[in-house]
Amino acid sequence: MGSYTMAQVVSITGIKSHTLRKWESRYNFLTPLRTETNIRYYTEEQLKALLNIGILNRNGYRISQIDKMSQEAIYDAVSQIMASGAKEDEINALIVAMINFDELEFDKIFKSEIIKSGLLSTITQLIYPFLRQVGVLWGSNKVMPAQEHFISNLIRRKIFHSIELLAPSTENAPKAVLFLSEGEFHEIALLLAYYIAKSSGWNVCYLGQSVPYENLRKVIKAVEPELLLTIYTSNDLERTENSIKTILDISDLPLVVSGGPAITEVQIKGLNENIEYMEGPQDLIPFLESFKVEA
Repeated sequence: MGSYTMAQVVSITGIKSHTLRKWESRYNFLTPLRTETNIRYYTEEQLKALLNIGILNRNGYRISQIDKMSQEAIYDAVSQIMASGAKEDEINALIVAMINFDELEFDKIFKSEIIKSGLLSTITQLIYPFLRQVGVLWGSNKVMPAQEHFISNLIRRKIFHSIELLAPSTENAPKAVLFLSEGEFHEIALLLAYYIAKSSGWNVCYLGQSVPYENLRKVIKAVEPELLLTIYTSNDLERTENSIKTILDISDLPLVVSGGPAITEVQIKGLNENIEYMEGPQDLIPFLESFKVEA
């Protein structure tokens, strides 16, 4: 069983630290543990309880009322609220499913959102905010590695399945090579780009995680693509810039770049005129459509 600092609990649940302290002093449902130096920390069970309490509180339940409810009553009330499917509540429910390694619960929430909104909206409006909140998307270590691997692999399988359901691209469709450069392993955003490109009619050569630069050179020669696309999640801007420069030394093809907190459009586009910066998946669809017209 894992443990969480107050800062991690605040980040994951969205409940402010002064609120946690107030609840601790007034109610019986929350008694954090203490280190030998008297620093608060919370168990996984307490984190799950706080996530559910947050859902109830946002939906009109008073904290004094929640304090008197049994665990079974809280679970039943949360289950009823989840039927309405507010995004913040769904994110909390996904976090609980991740902590519990509960594939069935994750699957239920994911499928319900897919039916309502489709894959692209589900990933961008639900899964991305969820991953940011628990630190999986940018490798912030807010959850233990086993939980990260569990949830990442579930999401990867869902996107791969959706990709398999798409119609094949035509033989003369433009070709793109999608990859993560050496040392990059967070693949979910790249998989979504794969889905977008294929659904836009592109032939996609998908290489996946941490592709050695020499391998990339050989693939480009063999495939002869019109476009390269990569995504960075590293916080190290210098490392990211060096990686991009290496790719540009390998090929003069247009390079689409997107990613996390270390890079911005000004920083990336300043490196080379062949770079196209995408802030998010919503930018990729019109870009690919316009590229096809110009090609």
